[in-house]
Amino acid sequence: MTETPGGSDGASSPPTASDPAPTASDSSAAGGEGAPASGAVGAPSDGEPGSVTVVGTAHVSEQSVDEVEETIERERPDVVAVELDEGRYRQLNGESPEDLDASDLLRGNTVFQFLAYWMLSYVQTQLGDRFDIEPGADMRAAIDVAEGLGIDVALVDRDIQTTIQRFWARMSVTEKLRMVGGLAFGVTDSRVVGVLVGLFVGILAGPVIGLFGGSVGVTDALLTTVTGGVLAAVAVAVAVDQVGKLALSPDGRLYAAATLGVASGIAAAAVGALDGLVATYLGGFAVTAIGSLGLGISLGLTLGVLASLAMGALGRGGGEPEHGGIEELGMEDLTDTDVVTMMMEEFRQFSPGGAEALIDERDAFIAHRLVALREAGHDVVAVVGAGHRAGIEGYLADPASLPPMEDLVGKERGRGLPWKKAIGYAITVGFVGFFVLLALAGVENAFLFRLFGAWFLINGAFAFAFAKLAGARWTSAGVGGAVAWMTSINPVLAPGWFTGYVELRSLTVNVGDIGRLNELLGDETLSPSELVSSMLDVPLFKLIVVVAMTNIGSIVASFLFAVYVIPAMFGDVGGVDEVGRLMIEGASTGAELIRSAVTGGA
Repeated sequence: MTETPGGSDGASSPPTASDPAPTASDSSAAGGEGAPASGAVGAPSDGEPGSVTVVGTAHVSEQSVDEVEETIERERPDVVAVELDEGRYRQLNGESPEDLDASDLLRGNTVFQFLAYWMLSYVQTQLGDRFDIEPGADMRAAIDVAEGLGIDVALVDRDIQTTIQRFWARMSVTEKLRMVGGLAFGVTDSRVVGVLVGLFVGILAGPVIGLFGGSVGVTDALLTTVTGGVLAAVAVAVAVDQVGKLALSPDGRLYAAATLGVASGIAAAAVGALDGLVATYLGGFAVTAIGSLGLGISLGLTLGVLASLAMGALGRGGGEPEHGGIEELGMEDLTDTDVVTMMMEEFRQFSPGGAEALIDERDAFIAHRLVALREAGHDVVAVVGAGHRAGIEGYLADPASLPPMEDLVGKERGRGLPWKKAIGYAITVGFVGFFVLLALAGVENAFLFRLFGAWFLINGAFAFAFAKLAGARWTSAGVGGAVAWMTSINPVLAPGWFTGYVELRSLTVNVGDIGRLNELLGDETLSPSELVSSMLDVPLFKLIVVVAMTNIGSIVASFLFAVYVIPAMFGDVGGVDEVGRLMIEGASTGAELIRSAVTGGA
């Protein structure tokens, strides 16, 4: 706790001329950044500048609650400023959670920002459970004591959605991947991570094997054998799952189906039991696609399992996670920093921009509000997370060093080149150009229609199937599948958005769903399948999964179309080399048409 005397030099200007700092009793503040709830800050007692006493707390510390109450009782300030925005203030007061804006939630970046917010909320909830105190109890205590004494309450923090958006935008792609990977190892058994990573790598490796496997000894006979093994594994797994409904638990069915399915597939491939049937009834394309994917997934899972075993031997996995390291924390750790800052300080070493948005900018934003209150003549007790105290006090001592308020608010644009948009537009131009060049080269319309039909069908089938796998309604999945062909080549659209909008006709999502998700994640009595099933019953989680899975289905379909379907269909026009020649011929014809149009046929 530190008291900073008033001073008129260098005081920063308030957010608006009529609202030097928003309060929990002034609903008229503009801008929504740290917006108020109701009332007004009382008029200063005289024309002299006031003072600010900063109390640094841990948001889940009982000791911090006592310190807050004692300080306010002793100081009897004009204003108690708390590190809250309007949304968190209302949530702390137990008001009904606000419905989320579906148009924002369905957009890709907003989903990731929500996940980052959920991650922070979950860890704070875990810390509260660890120390048997409700997160935010320090802020609740400050508000209760202030209201009991008739003291105005000012909400001085930046809007949480702005903070999370700027935090996410400031991070590079590499930093985001490292953050997600670190969180996965912190809250997930390494064996699960290993299997999932191996599966992902295997799916990517499959098409590569299909295209270039011949140069490293992958023969048609091997692909035929692997295809037989894959079909046997799937058939046995499905049969075991159905039979298991009679006597096994959901987890038991899952483990039995996976174990017996994999064992049967390996056995069938080892003896070539289905080679004859595969060679007779499946064409070369199906064998290449299924066999190379099966081979890639097998290799990926093998590497994933070996990696997870190695991590387990090194102490990185095996057994139940300990709340991401929370069990290792003592109360003395929490008196020095609040939970959000504690986490982000670890991220600062590889994401200075992300930490700047989450910590440094908020220090400056809060200091702006406190300086405005102080310069208006108010004596203030500011209750903030201990990790923010040093930065805020530095600005209070030297207000001239504060960055302009306009640099701390608003939507942050991603830094660097817009490579995602560039890739998206390149795909669109390439797809359209591919058909145009072939048409200019005189390729029969029938072939172009078949090629387009294949694109439409594979995108629609995979988007629909993945949406249904996530639990989407038939109509929602159907809409996503119907538009997948178009959204796959349009960088500003995604099939999951359409699926999500239709799904919202039967779902109502709000921020209160986050609390329900945290409760489920903290319930150690739930088995993995029960946990997933229960989480899918939460509207917010279901919506995000449905949207994501629809998009993933379309992405997988586009990838498979490019590496499997197109090479197979090119045989109708003479193979890949002939298609390349036709595209060059089409480009030449197009250039000639443009030249003739420009020169008027001269």
